[in-house]
Amino acid sequence: MRGEPREMPVKQESGIKKSGKVFGQGQKTAKIIRAGLYARVSTQDQQTLPMQNRAMREYAARRSWTVAMQVKEVGSGAIQRQLREKLLEAARRREIDVVVVWRLDRWGRSVTDLLATMQELEHLGVGFVSLTEALDLTTPAGRAMAALLAVFAAFEREILGERVRAGLAHARQNGKRLGRPATAVQHANQIRKLRGSGLSKSEIARRLQIGRTSVRRILDERT
Repeated sequence: MRGEPREMPVKQESGIKKSGKVFGQGQKTAKIIRAGLYARVSTQDQQTLPMQNRAMREYAARRSWTVAMQVKEVGSGAIQRQLREKLLEAARRREIDVVVVWRLDRWGRSVTDLLATMQELEHLGVGFVSLTEALDLTTPAGRAMAALLAVFAAFEREILGERVRAGLAHARQNGKRLGRPATAVQHANQIRKLRGSGLSKSEIARRLQIGRTSVRRILDERT
């Protein structure tokens, strides 16, 4: 009838859900980069430790990296890097994605050691960043720098080899006898005398403070 109100059509849901795609591409969740920070100071230079930690943490924050592990090592001398191994073990277990150091000499004992650890990290797929030298092995420029370090490492090994050879040649010219001292040979007569008195080979070695293998060798030569 003409006077009756007409019902407006209800808009039906299309049933199409938002796909979460942008320009036809699925939205990818950004990967969380887990950083391992390594700081090292000598026993006489511990005041720089907070500065190193602050610089590394600020850098990680700028890169939106999560600090998963932090190692602080205090020690003197080039050999002591014991806590560094904890960071390397974490890298081997794939618990971190990148190692951050303040300066290269904080991490490596030598050019050879530095290169060896960097190559291991690269093999594990773990990045390496040194702030002072602006070295980032996650970039092509950083990998080129690592190749240059390999050249320096080879040069370092050659220099050390030349020094060893020169030292040996100098010792020979001065009449020095090279190699291990023939301690057991010097005691050959005593060894045979003690054996003749009925002592065991172990007791002879203990009395003369030489190896049992050396005692047996001397006695076998007699026979």
